[in-house]
Amino acid sequence: MFKFKKLLQTTCLVLVLGSAFLVVYQRHIPSNSEIGTQQLSPRWQDRGTKSKDYDENESNNLVMTMASGPGVGTPAKNYSQGVSASHTGKSSDPGKSVDLKSVFISVKTTSSFHKSRLPVILKTWFQLAKQQTWFFTDADDEHFQKETNNHMINTNCSSSHGRKALCCKMSVEFDVFLESNEKWFCHFDDDNYVNVPRLATLLANYSPQEDWYLGKPSIRAPLVILNREDKNFSKNRQNVTFWFATGGAGFCLSRALALKMKPIAGSGKFISIGERIRLPDDVTMGYIIEHMLGKSLTMVDEFHSHLEPMKFLGQDTFQDQITFSYSQYGKDDWNVVKIDGFAPRIDRTRFLSLHCYLFPYFTFCPR
Repeated sequence: MFKFKKLLQTTCLVLVLGSAFLVVYQRHIPSNSEIGTQQLSPRWQDRGTKSKDYDENESNNLVMTMASGPGVGTPAKNYSQGVSASHTGKSSDPGKSVDLKSVFISVKTTSSFHKSRLPVILKTWFQLAKQQTWFFTDADDEHFQKETNNHMINTNCSSSHGRKALCCKMSVEFDVFLESNEKWFCHFDDDNYVNVPRLATLLANYSPQEDWYLGKPSIRAPLVILNREDKNFSKNRQNVTFWFATGGAGFCLSRALALKMKPIAGSGKFISIGERIRLPDDVTMGYIIEHMLGKSLTMVDEFHSHLEPMKFLGQDTFQDQITFSYSQYGKDDWNVVKIDGFAPRIDRTRFLSLHCYLFPYFTFCPR
């Protein structure tokens, strides 16, 4: 009897101690749902490339949401840092989308690239923005004039890739936009794939009535050049420092900013500024906006140019990106996104495969 009583007391003591331990454990160890939340930020934080000033603490600003419509599922990120402390952006809300009718999309090309570069654009993303997209070239082309629904403009600029020819085309693009009623001017090159729904989502978060210069630099520090506006620049040797969005990745300007640029860069004046500073079109654009007008570039990391290694863009981030590109370094060396799909001999740029990944309902996509 005594032994049984002793055993019962020991058992009760173990149960009491066990209950106390369980209470302490539950208070200090997170639940499964809390663990899932803590792990979510790092996973989304690692998606896609990071800007040079990316702050690891920005994971608190990452939000995962889904929008209706094909191929539009994006994390929202608040670029509170931007390119520098003064280059402030806004968060991207995938639930919002700007009316494409308010966007003027220009594609810079040249006659020697019409046959090699335009067909894949016309078959893919152009189909999502036919009325908004215009091609700026340097020669008349009856075939592609028809293929683009008469949206090809001969700038009468040189077909060379020199500084003056590039500034000439950009000047025409800018002036044609000013003559339109659109609220946004978005420039791209003929080696870009544009994720149109994602572009619309981006622009919906900014007001065209405010000054916005949206893009991505291709350099890790502001450009420093001699101040050639100074008549005695060769003697004074004063420098000008500014950021510019690389044209090969694409960039967008709000109408409010474009109207401020008009007196100094409109009606062909853009070319003169480019000649004065002796730099190409995208750099001249940054010089006008940042240096002459004192407006800042807002960093958008989802623009991509051929200067970046495309293979490092994860396929699970493709829906988040705004532009893609490609380039050829040798006979068989291509800088392209890594994605399964059409055979390389059919789809060397991988734009067809990319498009079918984002928009599988297109008729030419494999079923």
